[in-house]
Amino acid sequence: MTRRDRARTTPHRELLHQMLRIRRFEERCVELYSSEKIRGFMHLYIGEEAVAAGVCQALAPGDAVVSTYREHGHALVRGVPATAIMAEMYGKATGCSRGRGGSMHIFDAARGFYGGNAIVGGGLPLAVGLALADKFFGRNRVTACFFGDGAVAEGEFHECVNLAALWRLPVLFACENNLYAMGTALAKSHAETDLALRAAGYDVAAWPVDGMDVLAVADAASRAAESIRAGAGPHFLELRTYRFRAHSMYDPEHYRDKAEVEQWKQRDPIDALITRMKAAREFTDDDLAVLEKDVAEEIDQAVAFAEQAPLEPVEDLTTFVYSPRPPASGMMPARPGKAAS
Repeated sequence: MTRRDRARTTPHRELLHQMLRIRRFEERCVELYSSEKIRGFMHLYIGEEAVAAGVCQALAPGDAVVSTYREHGHALVRGVPATAIMAEMYGKATGCSRGRGGSMHIFDAARGFYGGNAIVGGGLPLAVGLALADKFFGRNRVTACFFGDGAVAEGEFHECVNLAALWRLPVLFACENNLYAMGTALAKSHAETDLALRAAGYDVAAWPVDGMDVLAVADAASRAAESIRAGAGPHFLELRTYRFRAHSMYDPEHYRDKAEVEQWKQRDPIDALITRMKAAREFTDDDLAVLEKDVAEEIDQAVAFAEQAPLEPVEDLTTFVYSPRPPASGMMPARPGKAAS
């Protein structure tokens, strides 16, 4: 039995394994970003790992996932290879988005991962569209849509939840409420801070979940996904979590008290599950060492793959770029129905 086989002998160990993969992958990304191997914007998921691991465990292989620009964890748990993600972070041609998307635009349609999205709330209409197509064609598929508390203030959130409820679409709305959106406290931007209650106003089954407890997340997501598959329409989970790092690598983070951050770190979802498993005598320090070694090897291989991967040739830079050809005369084309003057 390999180390990975031993790591996956129980559901709890699999959840821990996935959270460790996310945490260690992103910690390595911080090192690579500091050494300028990774450039551009980068938003870390550290502290929120229980949400990705718990929700994705409830999904079937054929289900769809729509994510945000903080999507490395979602992609990893959904099965996008760490090699392809790291190469994308490097901007290499062998990345999952051919090196054109970078940190915020991880994408793998073959695995049902329909991308990170740089626009706040931008994934919501995509998720509703995927779910509408599934209902139209009679596919028994759940579309899980991740978004943050900041997206709840966007108009498309209300439009999408309303349409999903009207049409009873198979969408699992997974709101990662980390209390600050980009940098504004929830109470300073929302008159009603109970986001599950707001979603319920659209006649959607909705409830809050402790997003720092991966077992609670997995249980809630399983119940929601099962109900959606049974035809009950969309469900909304308010996953109350907290990011331990700043909004992005460029964020000076003046809006949060350091003592508050340290207090939340005492509820680290990885440490909490390890403690729980040890108390139940289903996990030991040796088991943890096996998991950590397995994860370290996977990340080392991903970095090596990205380092050796090629950049896209300069002559290919206009591939997939569309620009309308101007008229031969150089004049602007006429409006439809009108002759050019």
